[in-house]
Amino acid sequence: QVQLQESGPGLVKPSQTLSLTCSVSGASITTSYYSWSWIRQPPGKGLEWMGVIAYDGSTYYSPSLKSRTSISRDTSKNQFSLQLSSVNPDDTAVYYCARAQGLRTGSNRKDDYDYWGQGTQVTVSS
Repeated sequence: QVQLQESGPGLVKPSQTLSLTCSVSGASITTSYYSWSWIRQPPGKGLEWMGVIAYDGSTYYSPSLKSRTSISRDTSKNQFSLQLSSVNPDDTAVYYCARAQGLRTGSNRKDDYDYWGQGTQVTVSS
């Protein structure tokens, strides 16, 4: 059974960097041809795809967030991480990590991903 678990601080101050980690069990993040995404949902809004790291380590980002987003991985721990810099209150959201078969870029559809983390609330406030 594949499981994903997000972790990180629930409160971040404006202008700081948000850092989250997704710990994966039951599957390897280096297995072909899966991809591992970060997706968020602001309050009262729909899902927003942020970026993805593929099984080979290649990364792709949402054009609207690319300048502030970085996704990396630690294969020894089977984890991948999100960093979002210069956060502001509009970055307040529930943040999810998710797995897709094949490379998924830009998809906000739940059905395009086969496993999801439970989500973690991040609030940007001073």
